Amino acid sequence: MNVKVEVKGDFHKKRSLWKQKAWLFLKITVIVLIISFLVRGFLFTNYIVYGQSMMPTIHDGERIIVNKIGYEINEPNRFDLIIFHATEDSDYIKRVIGLPGDVVKYVDDTLYINNVSHEEDFLHVHKEAHDNGLFTENFNLLEITGEKEVPPGYVFVLGDNRRNSLDSRHIGFIPIEEIVGKANMAFWPPKKIRFF
Repeated sequence: MNVKVEVKGDFHKKRSLWKQKAWLFLKITVIVLIISFLVRGFLFTNYIVYGQSMMPTIHDGERIIVNKIGYEINEPNRFDLIIFHATEDSDYIKRVIGLPGDVVKYVDDTLYINNVSHEEDFLHVHKEAHDNGLFTENFNLLEITGEKEVPPGYVFVLGDNRRNSLDSRHIGFIPIEEIVGKANMAFWPPKKIRFF
């Protein structure tokens, strides 16, 4: 007497189940990659800060999150921390000081915008530690840029470490179209996580 054992069906079921799981995993992976690409490409990105021009607000080597969509909807605000294309090879992080139409000057370590003095609370730590003359040298836009006011479509930016910053005093006005986005938070190292 011959007895046939049917194992073919079990094998096909297991193989079919494995294919379904592999296909599901592949779909999830593709969806996650697409979402990551879209978020990184159009909404948020991260940067590593190099240099000391934004100290003490942001330190050398810190990693920050940049909101790329905000300025597609709104214009930059005064004192925003922005990332912009400074050269073909490098992006800078600086603070917006002057908006289009603003007349900007510094007199005796005081910021004047349109002849109104403005407090810069983010500079107090630096100013207290600094005792060698002015923290921000006196200047007005006409002296350093040849323009009386910030032109339409541009902003005037400064680093928070005024004595060690390559900013609009040296490179001129920044076209708004060259702004990558607004720095929202520092996330690395973990013990220094904070929002700006």
